[in-house]
Amino acid sequence: MERSKPLASRRAEIQHLYRSYTSGQATLHACDLLRFLHKGQMELTADIETAESLIDRYEIEETAKESRSMTFEGFLRYMESKDCCVFNQAHTSVYQDMSQPLTSYFISSSHNTYLTGDQLVGKSHLDAYARALRKGCRCLEIDCWDGADMEPVVYHGYTLTTKILFKDVIATVEQHAFEVSAYPVILSLENHCCKQQQNVMADYLDSILGDKLLKAPLDHHTTGDLPSPNDLMYKILIKNKKITQKAKTEEEAGTEDSADEGEEEEEEEDEEEDEDPPPKLKFWSPRKAESQKKKKVKVAKALSDLVIYTRSVKFVSFSHSKDNQNSWENTSMAEKKARKLAKASGPDFVQHNQRFLSRIYPAGSRTSSSNYNPQEFWNVGSQLVALNFQSLGLSMDLNDGRFQDNGGCGYILKPPVLMSSQRSFDRGRSQSSLKPTNLLLKVICGSNLPISRTGKALDPFVRVEIHGMPSDSCRKSTRVIKNNSLGPHWDAAINFSIGVPELCLIRFCVRDQTGLLSSEFVGQYTLPFTSLKKGYRWVPLCSRDGCSLDPASLFVFVYSTSISD
Repeated sequence: MERSKPLASRRAEIQHLYRSYTSGQATLHACDLLRFLHKGQMELTADIETAESLIDRYEIEETAKESRSMTFEGFLRYMESKDCCVFNQAHTSVYQDMSQPLTSYFISSSHNTYLTGDQLVGKSHLDAYARALRKGCRCLEIDCWDGADMEPVVYHGYTLTTKILFKDVIATVEQHAFEVSAYPVILSLENHCCKQQQNVMADYLDSILGDKLLKAPLDHHTTGDLPSPNDLMYKILIKNKKITQKAKTEEEAGTEDSADEGEEEEEEEDEEEDEDPPPKLKFWSPRKAESQKKKKVKVAKALSDLVIYTRSVKFVSFSHSKDNQNSWENTSMAEKKARKLAKASGPDFVQHNQRFLSRIYPAGSRTSSSNYNPQEFWNVGSQLVALNFQSLGLSMDLNDGRFQDNGGCGYILKPPVLMSSQRSFDRGRSQSSLKPTNLLLKVICGSNLPISRTGKALDPFVRVEIHGMPSDSCRKSTRVIKNNSLGPHWDAAINFSIGVPELCLIRFCVRDQTGLLSSEFVGQYTLPFTSLKKGYRWVPLCSRDGCSLDPASLFVFVYSTSISD
């Protein structure tokens, strides 16, 4: 892919690079191009064949191609191509090991997937499910309620959010589930329905999803562990409470215990521990009353039978899970509880997530559908860190950045630091035993930045943010360039020391200085540290809603080294 013609500032920078490697010749010979690949781009595995293939791809002047050299225009085409994007193009395809148990992956997850707005009066829409799936989301939430004429509906209960039919949601999932990824989709049911309508739900799941629905355990080689994404390709899993064998036997004998596992507490998400309802919710007294009663929902056998590897159980404690929880059982908890546990028992949380799936969801007090920072829960290895996909901003930028890796398939293999049983990993402390990595980012210039809402040229600056372990997270900014949207030139060197780079995300954020202490968002780009290419690279910029702002971009130099003890 060739980018738009760059402006004078970046063209001048690239021309300076070109001349510094031509050895005084009119064109860049293949051996000098190879020298640039080694020294300028840090592509140490490149050889003369690599250089010659670049000449064949980007040089259009025949005499230069015949002499195995590259003109400046050919070099410029190369520098503006995907080969020189800051994001490693090898990571635009699935490249990670997909044969590990599901617990070994971060899984792109959404919360209240049906909503297109806030949680009080927002609209529920089928398009929200299609959009989430197209973004690579692999865990969708479906809030199920009794509807008229035995038709279960999906909406945010006890609010004025609009309702959509459960069967239409399932049909939308069936249509789009594997449009961008072949790996499994988990349907997380928030089940408030009576047994009769649960039977209707089970029938729709079976008849609409057909062979895509996982209905029985697989013969996979990892006994005792969950199957892998590879094992579950093109399968849809149901996450819900499940009736135990003991409960089945008692029900058949007519001695059903009122507290058995055949009953489901009405959604863990109503259990905001020690958290008062926000002022906006106080008029929703029915919901408050219902949540205080902790109404029980009996799980219908037909729906229970569809729960195979993702049975929801209540979280009690890490020690209780260690002694009692099975690998196919998972827990959900609100962000407040998860944050307390991560702070108080970080290493235990990491070890818990090595064995079990855990889902984190936003606090009930987030009535505007705002999001928490997902990084804090990825830091303890939680797989299903659920966000409101309809809410734009930093949290979704980080989620998009994390999950553009590995081909955008929605599954990212957790780094060894979170999976090792040999070392206790504490997200709350500086990882002094690890060798830190020094990252140098030189923000050289920008091109074609969008003008401000007022139509005036920007006063732009670039803020580079590191999102990772608490000890690594920080941000640093360039100076402000006055009145220049087209080609601001910063030439700013920014250094970071990073203890756990494999957990880090790098976010480039361009902002417009609007006052002494105020600035406005212009564009951003977020990517994992492990996908960061070294050398002279261009950074594509995205709008607040994640859409490309092409040809708006930054031109940077990236260098990183591990610091020995």
